[in-house]
Amino acid sequence: LLDIMLPDGNGLDLLAELQDMGKKANVIILSAKDSIEDKVKGLDLGADDYLPKPFHLAELHARIKSLLRRNQREGEKKIVFGNIEILPEKFEVSVDGKLIDLNRKEYDILVYFMLRPNRLVNKSTLAESVWGDHIDQVDNFDFIYAQIKNLRKRLKDAGSTPELKAVYGIGYKFVLE
Repeated sequence: LLDIMLPDGNGLDLLAELQDMGKKANVIILSAKDSIEDKVKGLDLGADDYLPKPFHLAELHARIKSLLRRNQREGEKKIVFGNIEILPEKFEVSVDGKLIDLNRKEYDILVYFMLRPNRLVNKSTLAESVWGDHIDQVDNFDFIYAQIKNLRKRLKDAGSTPELKAVYGIGYKFVLE
C-alpha cells in the first residue's frame, strides 16, 4: 500500500524507483489526490490499483483480495490440483471431468484448500476465512468437522486423487496421495 504524499518524498517517485530496479511489487496506491492525471500516472508507473481517500476498509480489503487472487493463479481462470478442476466463475467442480455437486460451504472450503495445496491450515484460520470474522464467538469447531467430513466423502466418491488429511490438534492439509 503506497500513499503518494509521503512525509519525506513522493510515492510516485518511489514507485518509479521500484520499476527502475526491476522489482515485481504489487502496489495499491492510497491517496487523497484523486485527479485523473495522478491515477493515470500511478497506474502507468506500475501500480496495480488506485484507491482515493476517503475509502471504506471493506473496499480496500476487497481490492487486496482481488490482487492476491490474480497473483495466486497468474491470470488463470480455472484452479487445478490433481484430478480436481474448479471453474470459479461458474461455481463448478469436476473430478476427472465429471461435475460434482457441493453445497456453498463445501465449495468454499475446497477452493480455500485448492489455492493452498500441501500447506497445513489451522482450524481457526480455515473457519475465519470461510465463515467470516465473527468466528471467534463460537464455542467449538463441530460445524467445520461436519463440512470437512461431507466434502471428503464427496471427493472420495468422485475418485479424487487429492485428499484432505487431518493433522491432529492443528488442522488440515490438502495433499496428493
